[in-house]
Amino acid sequence: MSRNGGGFGARLYRGEVSYDFVGRQKTWYLISAVILLVAAAGLAVRGLNLGVEFKGGTLITVKNTTATVEQVREAVKSVEGVGGEPIVQKVGGDSVRIQLGHVGAGAAVTEKIQDMLEQKLGVTERDISIQQIGPSWGGDISRKALLALGVFLLAVIVYLSVMFEWKMAFSAVIALLHDLVITVGVYALTGFEVTPATVIGILTILGYSLYDTVVVFDKVKENTRGLTGGARMTYSQAANLAVNQTLVRSINTSVTALLPVGSILFVGAGLLGAGVLKDIALAIFVGIAAGTYSSIFIATPLLADLKEREPAMKALAKRVQARQQQATAGADGGKPTGAAAPAEEKALAEATLPGSAAPTGARSGQRPQPRRAGTRPSAKHRGKKRR
Repeated sequence: MSRNGGGFGARLYRGEVSYDFVGRQKTWYLISAVILLVAAAGLAVRGLNLGVEFKGGTLITVKNTTATVEQVREAVKSVEGVGGEPIVQKVGGDSVRIQLGHVGAGAAVTEKIQDMLEQKLGVTERDISIQQIGPSWGGDISRKALLALGVFLLAVIVYLSVMFEWKMAFSAVIALLHDLVITVGVYALTGFEVTPATVIGILTILGYSLYDTVVVFDKVKENTRGLTGGARMTYSQAANLAVNQTLVRSINTSVTALLPVGSILFVGAGLLGAGVLKDIALAIFVGIAAGTYSSIFIATPLLADLKEREPAMKALAKRVQARQQQATAGADGGKPTGAAAPAEEKALAEATLPGSAAPTGARSGQRPQPRRAGTRPSAKHRGKKRR
């Protein structure tokens, strides 16, 4: 534990403990590339399991029944003219949802299905609701979802460009697309059904991912304010410090959000068979995890890469390197100490703490001279000096 006290999060904030997230950006890019390739392969090979709302068909809901899923499936399959395998799901304790992608002769076949369900399951006509859905309705939902996504990304670009800068906006959008592809890829790999609730869940997690990224970017902006006027640290080092300072907050927020969503996904959907809950919970669960990862390992390292290409940041990097080399050469008779960068991160972290003040020597660019024991004159000596 540090002498200033505090836990692990406080030590990260003060720069006493630092993990090089930005410096290892190639590793994170490689990991993300592999994940994105797997997601793309799942989309190309397996595709998405679109619900009846998108591809059209017949949706039948049966209430007040204790029949099992297998009993309902056999009852529907016994009707002549039913094409394809019916999808049967338990919804709650006493309801069943049946999806049929194609129903032969239309109304005539659905009437036969209704009669068979009443006969086999012991339900009445009032317990059965039948809904015919055309594929055009699903296409309309898809167009509106893509329009909403486009408007959202445009608003993100405009807002971040005004409040921060365009490089932050670009990095944030790349992180959002990264999360979107991963989430959709998980649906393709797992075979979960894509419904309108899934679309709502995906749009929801984009907002969460953006929020997490903006929190880190705001700290980056604070740490890099007036950075080019000195030689304390490079932009990448200041950005890495910002990630470390917000790391514990990001993890705590994500875990707190994942726990209830996970309970809905694994307990509610798994035990109760709640289809709509499962559809939206998977999107939110995967999206929160991917958004936390991208805000730490993708958005900030990408921002640092873009900023380090600027002439002012290149000049700053040279000054920082020269200062570190000078400090290394003057320590231990020219032996490298390897502590220059962490020391600079710690100094900036302490400078950003509320109520903290930089040492006098740090303001003028000079090192404060240590006071040696025994150099203070005694009272008697000061008296002789005055005489």
